[in-house]
Amino acid sequence: MKPTLQLFKAEAFSADEAGTLTLANDADPREASLDGITTVVLQFPKFTDGRAFSQAFLLRRRLGFKGEIRAIGDVLIDQLAQMQRTGFTQAVLRVDQNIAHGQKLLAHYPAFYQGDAVHTQPHFAVAA
Repeated sequence: MKPTLQLFKAEAFSADEAGTLTLANDADPREASLDGITTVVLQFPKFTDGRAFSQAFLLRRRLGFKGEIRAIGDVLIDQLAQMQRTGFTQAVLRVDQNIAHGQKLLAHYPAFYQGDAVHTQPHFAVAA
């Protein structure tokens, strides 16, 4: 079963939340202390800057982070499938993006052949 990526408009979140760690997009997540952290916020300063995808993958696969990973900044619906596959659980969409359209795009592909950050086994190796 594919995890659900929650979509939000930018005005839905405040900057100061307890248990939240915001990482700059050039920070190495392996150097951050995740003790007591329930949400990691990763930044997309421009939609063409994909370093946050690598940060999310590191958090999930190498560090075993189980909490929420939120994408903020210049987040477009075109990026949602890759966000879901690299470990993001929340995406705060840019103001001009349509949440309903983003949810429709996420539902378009029910499964992927390759493994990813959340489901590491390839589709053919998953027991039916």
